[in-house]
Amino acid sequence: MSKTVSRGYSKNSTKFDTESKVLEIGPLEDKFPCSRSKILDFLIVFDDYDYSISEIARHSGLSFKTALNEIRALVDDSFIVKTRTSGKSIMYKLNPDSDSVQLISKLAMNIAINRIKDSSRN
Repeated sequence: MSKTVSRGYSKNSTKFDTESKVLEIGPLEDKFPCSRSKILDFLIVFDDYDYSISEIARHSGLSFKTALNEIRALVDDSFIVKTRTSGKSIMYKLNPDSDSVQLISKLAMNIAINRIKDSSRN
């Protein structure tokens, strides 16, 4: 069975059904509203693949230039890694060997769980 996530993306498919931001408001963005949170939310939720800067920008709801600057900083901090080159595009994903990334992923999951609990109480 396919796990459907916000805005028409199937976790088991290889293609987005939309050309826009794929998460309404991710868990990290909800608590820490900034560009890096949007990028990290996207890469945490859709961690099965690697993505170009253009894809990360589009699906995080950011401009290319903002995404480029934030990705450079996230690479410098070892939160994300370059995985390969596809044509002229460099592909990126979360750094699976980073203890910080593992903690941030757990934090995002806890925030998401608490949001679900809070919404079911209302």
